[in-house]
Amino acid sequence: MPSLEWIDPVVADARRRAPDADGLPVVLVRVDQQRLYVWEQGRVTDIYDVSTAARGVGFEEGSFTTPLGLHRIAERFGEGAPRGTIFRARGNTGEIADILTEPGARSPRDNITSRILWLDGLEPGINRGGSVDSLRRYIYIHGTDEEGRIGEPASEGCVRMRNDEVIELFPRLPVGTPVLILDGPQVPELG
Repeated sequence: MPSLEWIDPVVADARRRAPDADGLPVVLVRVDQQRLYVWEQGRVTDIYDVSTAARGVGFEEGSFTTPLGLHRIAERFGEGAPRGTIFRARGNTGEIADILTEPGARSPRDNITSRILWLDGLEPGINRGGSVDSLRRYIYIHGTDEEGRIGEPASEGCVRMRNDEVIELFPRLPVGTPVLILDGPQVPELG
């Protein structure tokens, strides 16, 4: 298990800056590690390998990068949908993706599968408002049909998870859950 010494001050900072976060879990995405941490009831309960943007971190609309900073889950889609269900514009297409588990295997499309947690930036000028707005950029935590690429930067800006893992995590993360995306262990100097 990776060292978790960095996490306590980061969680405390996210809780302080996130509105109405009392009693909710906190999700931390470490781009430098390609990992997602779930903090519940005073401790890390889960660590998942993820895939963030192939083009790295950034904020601008159309950049296909993963935005850093504090977000919250604004909307959730896919409850009860079968594993591998393909979503387009957050709508269930009724199609089931062929899940590619071979290392590096690529799908013909950037399919969003199984569940969607739509992120809303909470930091004006950084990930909220204008051309840097994470909600308007459609930044999600979601399942992918390219599971063989989990653990390496491969998305078009979102945070991809394995389908079984996003399905398991989905009911535990209500609307309003703080999500902090970091490119290292430090507490951001943004708020």
